[in-house]
Amino acid sequence: MARPSLQTLDEIEAAVWQELARAPHDKHHEWRTPVLATVDGNGPDARTVVLREVDTAARTLVMFSDARADKVKQLQQQPLGTLVMWSKRLSWQLRLRVVVHTQTEGLAVTSRWARLKLSPAAQDYLAPQPPGSPLDALPAQQRESRAHFAVLTASVQSIDWLALQSPAHRRARFDAGGARWLVP
Repeated sequence: MARPSLQTLDEIEAAVWQELARAPHDKHHEWRTPVLATVDGNGPDARTVVLREVDTAARTLVMFSDARADKVKQLQQQPLGTLVMWSKRLSWQLRLRVVVHTQTEGLAVTSRWARLKLSPAAQDYLAPQPPGSPLDALPAQQRESRAHFAVLTASVQSIDWLALQSPAHRRARFDAGGARWLVP
């Protein structure tokens, strides 16, 4: 079901954050699995990630990763990224420019690992080899420490919102400079 037409920039921004806050808790929400683009030495690199938490007051998004993944290395070198999301239900595209803080130690990591370690998703962070390594055979199930678990906290610097709707598309940007309409 599409949202009613939002008229003001304040209404749009509030609706965007409301949808973002829903995404980690709704396995069917299209924004639960955004594309994260980063930069490596050769140019752009992009992959789908899972949105785990959203703090609307702090304007942060949390994702998890294997600490040995290329995206983690890229973000440690250059902590800037872009998250791209599309919702067919809303006919909205979001492009979020973010600064990503990577954590592999501390309470933020330990507390999240404590919740995750008993779930099937924990296997994603327990492989003996880094992501992307060649395999001769499928590895056996692992149950060990969180040695390769990382928390990625993305601080949203700007939101580019595009609504593809009739009778006309609409676009707006929200950032430290304020909210403003843009040509779609």
